[in-house]
Amino acid sequence: MAGIFKTLLACIFLQLTLAGCASVSPVYETEKLDYKSRAVTRSDGPVLASASVLSADESREIYGVPLAKKGIQPVWIEIENGDDDAYWLLSPGLDPNFFPASEAAEAFATTHENETREVLEQRFGALAFRNPIPPGTTVSGFILTNLDQGVKMVQVDLVANDRHKSFSIFATIPGFRADYRARRIFIRELYSADEIINYTDEKAFRTALEELPCCVTNKDVSRNGDPLNLVVVGGLDDAFPALVRRGWRPTEQTWSGSVLKMINSAMSGERYPYAPISPLYLYDRPQDFALQKARDNIHQRNHLRLWLSPMRYHGKDVWVGQISRDIGSRFTIHSPYLTTHKIDPDVDEARTALQEDMVYSQSLLKLGLVKGVGAAPKDAPRHNLTKDPYYTDGFRGVLMFDVHPTAIPDVQFLPWEGHEGGFIKHSTQQQ
Repeated sequence: MAGIFKTLLACIFLQLTLAGCASVSPVYETEKLDYKSRAVTRSDGPVLASASVLSADESREIYGVPLAKKGIQPVWIEIENGDDDAYWLLSPGLDPNFFPASEAAEAFATTHENETREVLEQRFGALAFRNPIPPGTTVSGFILTNLDQGVKMVQVDLVANDRHKSFSIFATIPGFRADYRARRIFIRELYSADEIINYTDEKAFRTALEELPCCVTNKDVSRNGDPLNLVVVGGLDDAFPALVRRGWRPTEQTWSGSVLKMINSAMSGERYPYAPISPLYLYDRPQDFALQKARDNIHQRNHLRLWLSPMRYHGKDVWVGQISRDIGSRFTIHSPYLTTHKIDPDVDEARTALQEDMVYSQSLLKLGLVKGVGAAPKDAPRHNLTKDPYYTDGFRGVLMFDVHPTAIPDVQFLPWEGHEGGFIKHSTQQQ
């Protein structure tokens, strides 16, 4: 009986979801097989590091075998060493479980009868990055890492006799219909120069954050939804690498392929860490960027939505966000698909968990709380757009990032709200 119910549920879900997204053509950016042209470059003095992550098609073209089907993803690295000493690239920095050329060759030794293991290993080895990087030279090659989709955090660590160079590169990956690609947030200007306000005074910036709207809305701005309980200061060079480093992944666009993946995940229990999320609205548009940290199945995940605001703080982008924790799924008449995720009503927990998580990111400079959402006690909760109840202490979490590594003892606390005993006051203290 349970099996019949699950099958019926899947059919209903499929029909409704496909009907809901049939009128929307997913945006899919196709890139030429030119990984070097989209490489991201960072510099530290006379040393330059460039990185690019290969798509499944690119890796097949270069290696001659379908590496992606074995969960292997090449990352191209180029180091230009203008320093006076030789450097050594630490491969485990990119992936603690990286694949040496010999292991990758072994994975295809029995599937490519016309090529021996020795031939494959020789070809893979010729493509590999080779240490050292002598002074005045440029060295390039591939590190074979475990497969990611959408974006990849490329950590390049270089060591010499008495020095260390570290680069964090936020690299996008072709071949994935990421939600942020549909928003085109990283390649278009959302605001004119007249609309942007750059705050350099901390008090004025705090006031501006307190005056933000309380909540997301539906498309026609007729109803409030989940609270806007997060502010992120930073971007591609610091904040987003920090999030990806801690296991946050981009969400996929809602299209027929992602819908089928969601159904399969729901029915089989298999993980789908890139599952789409529904659009919520701020600044008259759906979220610009969404990330999630999935757990065992599609029903359980933390997810956050971010909107680029017209504010800047000391020249850095300021993102306004909403974060919550999904703890299950349910039927509802308040969703066009008749199904929705159920959120943990303690939305402060998800906010606090993210702040604590980012302390380990090595990029968090400051964190704190600011007023603005408005308190909703446990015995008088508010409700989001799908009528899930939530309660909150009324604060927004503020996260400020920097490109320079920050050790845990060096993370600073903004003495704005809830600054008790040297740490941020948890929501349970408000109950």
